[in-house]
Amino acid sequence: MAGIYVHIPFCKSRCIYCDFYSTPYTDRIDEYINTVLREAETRREELTEPVTTVYFGGGTPSQLSTPQLTRLITGLRERVNLSQVEEFTVEVNPDDITTEWVEAAVAAGVNRVSMGVQSFNDNELLFMRRRHNAAEAIAAVHTIQRAGVSNMSIDLIYSIPGQTIESWRETIATALMLNVQHISAYELSYERGTELSRQAMLGQFEPIEEDTTIQMYHTLASELAAAGFEHYEVSNFAKPGFRSRHNSAYWQRVPYLGLGAAAHSFNGRRRSYNPDRFDAYITAIETFGKAYKLEPQFTREEKYDEMIFLGLRTIDGLDLRSVSRRFGKSNAERIKRLIQPFIASGDAVLDSCFLRLTEKGLLLSDTIIRELMADDDFE
Repeated sequence: MAGIYVHIPFCKSRCIYCDFYSTPYTDRIDEYINTVLREAETRREELTEPVTTVYFGGGTPSQLSTPQLTRLITGLRERVNLSQVEEFTVEVNPDDITTEWVEAAVAAGVNRVSMGVQSFNDNELLFMRRRHNAAEAIAAVHTIQRAGVSNMSIDLIYSIPGQTIESWRETIATALMLNVQHISAYELSYERGTELSRQAMLGQFEPIEEDTTIQMYHTLASELAAAGFEHYEVSNFAKPGFRSRHNSAYWQRVPYLGLGAAAHSFNGRRRSYNPDRFDAYITAIETFGKAYKLEPQFTREEKYDEMIFLGLRTIDGLDLRSVSRRFGKSNAERIKRLIQPFIASGDAVLDSCFLRLTEKGLLLSDTIIRELMADDDFE
């Protein structure tokens, strides 16, 4: 199987925390669609396995008008065989949603919607410079569900300055009340170059303390578990049968083709990336039909580190038999030795040949993974 990712970089405004590539030039959407379709035409032979997932991310894909969205999906179908697609996801913002837009998306083949809500508290939304309020987000979820979408995900953020345990509980409760099938929840990240980081450096707000952030994480995990959600990846929770197939494929190193500015691809052996500038991407496709550059080949140590990182992010865990086959028995034994303190502390379990992090351990995943990565005793 394989996946297709299409990056839609258009945004009306930039959120305070965002470091993804985006552009406000919505007057050039039609030009961009033409370019993405040309890239799909020239790169379709790279898809050597059936496409089973499609994901439109951003930016804000819901910035496309109904005709533009339909033209992009129709054009993609004309160039790439999508007859075996099982999951077709489109990211949206609440303030863009109309019944007409969602019905057009469904008619074109979209069967999963991922909405960037982030919070159901108006003060927290205002701080993050989101363009919607809580009532608009709730109304947008209902609109999407009435249009026939029965697989819906919402994004939430915790550790927002000014957020409290109680306001976080209320956001979780509202999300559960909406009967969505999937929730992605992320700790607010202070990325370099963002407005959030600038304000933090100037002392314009008080960041949430680490102990409170940890409490928020545990509150999230326990309340979603009680509601029947499976915590299947560090930041992702799903009702049974509703894991994100596209994102799960990333963690399983399934090949995917990335189309559009700033999109990344993986052919099963080598990764590549497109320019993260609008004009550079357009010019390259117009001139050469392709815009990507290959990332450097991974060293043996980097491949080992990637296997650990991807395996321990998910509830499925790391198969030490696979580690032994790819990197030798000694390195599988190395992992067993280094993980012992985390097993003793209840942060990890070793079940037969599978190493998994516990609910408690997932919060410390970055620390645990760093301890297991290749160093001087890697063979």
